[in-house]
Amino acid sequence: MLGSTEETATATAFVLGGSVKAAKTRSKRGSAVEPTDVQEDVVFQDPEVWAEGTHERRPDGGRRLLNIAVALVGIVLTLPLMAVIALAIRLSSKGPVIFKQERVGIDRRASGTTPLKDRRAQDRGGRVFTIYKFRTMYDRKANAQVWSRPGDPRVTPVGRFLRAYRLDELPQLFNVLRGDMNVVGPRPEQPKIFTRLSGRFSRYKKRQKVLPGITGMAQVRLPYDQNMDDVRRKVDADLEYIEKRGFWTDVKIMISTVKVLLFRRGSL
Repeated sequence: MLGSTEETATATAFVLGGSVKAAKTRSKRGSAVEPTDVQEDVVFQDPEVWAEGTHERRPDGGRRLLNIAVALVGIVLTLPLMAVIALAIRLSSKGPVIFKQERVGIDRRASGTTPLKDRRAQDRGGRVFTIYKFRTMYDRKANAQVWSRPGDPRVTPVGRFLRAYRLDELPQLFNVLRGDMNVVGPRPEQPKIFTRLSGRFSRYKKRQKVLPGITGMAQVRLPYDQNMDDVRRKVDADLEYIEKRGFWTDVKIMISTVKVLLFRRGSL
């Protein structure tokens, strides 16, 4: 789990996520382009990801419906618990109940279709979105994006409990409904750390070809990262998931996630 500056999450209109039609966007000559805007001849992929090296689509519609259904049920079942957590955070330390943070999400651009100069003015590796969590750290300003560590002094007493059982991740069920994430998928990374790791591991960006998730194959199999070898193993697990992904694969990972939470294993 990563630590960063935690700030107040404003009210957000959560909209059900679904398939997004592929589109081409052209920027007018002379017009200003924001870092996340798309320049000429950029080709996007549908959420139905193209299998690498083939011309066949792998439909992910069934998986997406499963993830939405699980998120909806999860929200309904945990609303009372989320209310208790919010109250505990509010009473135990100063700062917002929810914090928001930028993460790198899915990259729907079709690989190999356009030269690099025609892509985003600033290529961040995928669509950057705002992730939501319960605040687990003291509300202190920090500039660096760093991994949290065992015994991290920034973590509050309530936050330690929430992290132990991954309850701080519950607000991400709303990210699933918005279409930013699935319940199952590779964990999304912070932009600066994403840039660092993608420079270190040549296959790292391939993780962005599917929606990121709250849990995943890497999280239920492996412990927390301690070094770059651990990161490499997680990348391998994420790419294995992308290759094997499907309705029943997601079901199995969801069941395994429950076991990980109960016995506090893995790296969720």
